[in-house]
Amino acid sequence: MTVTNKADYEARIDRILISESEIKQALKRCGEELSREYNGKPLLLVSILKGAFVFLADLCREITIPCEVGFMAAKSYFEGTTSVGNVEITYDLAQNVSNYHVIIVEDIIDTGRTLAEVVRMLKERHPLSLKVVTLLDKPSRRVVPFEADVSLFTIPDHFVIGYGLDCGEYYRGLPYIAEYKSDL
Repeated sequence: MTVTNKADYEARIDRILISESEIKQALKRCGEELSREYNGKPLLLVSILKGAFVFLADLCREITIPCEVGFMAAKSYFEGTTSVGNVEITYDLAQNVSNYHVIIVEDIIDTGRTLAEVVRMLKERHPLSLKVVTLLDKPSRRVVPFEADVSLFTIPDHFVIGYGLDCGEYYRGLPYIAEYKSDL
C-alpha cells in the first residue's frame, strides 16, 4: 500500500475508538502505579518493535523512578496479514535481564502467540521479575491462553491504527487509536 496524498490517507481513518486524552489519562495512572511498585528496584522497560515505540516513549515519561529501556523485534506474519504461529526474534535485547525487573511494553495483544513466545524466551533468561503491560487487548482474537498483567484498554475485534499501530507502515503517528477503513 502506498499513500500518495493526504485525502487518501485521511479517507482510511474511520471512527476514533480511543482519544488522545483518554490515552494520556491511562498512561498517567499506569506510570504512577509502576513507579510505586518498582521504586528502588532496577527496572527495564522492553518495547516490542515497531508498534510499541510510541507507547514506550510516553509511558517512560510517566514513570518517575529511574529505569532503562531496551528493544526487541519479533515477527510472526512473514509477508502476510495472518500470523503463522512461528515467532522469530529479529532484534534482541542488549541487556542481561537477570539484573532487572522487566516490563514488556506491548502495543496490542491479539492472538497472543508472539507475546507468549517472547515471555517464554525472556523467562528462560531469569529476570528478577517479569510483567507485561499492553496498551490494547483484543481478547476475542486469542488463540493461546495469555493475559497481560496490565491492559490499558480492551477493544473489540477491529483493525486499529494510530499511536504506533500501523497499516502498511502508515498511521503510526496518529495521537489516538482509530478503526481502519479498508473498504473504500
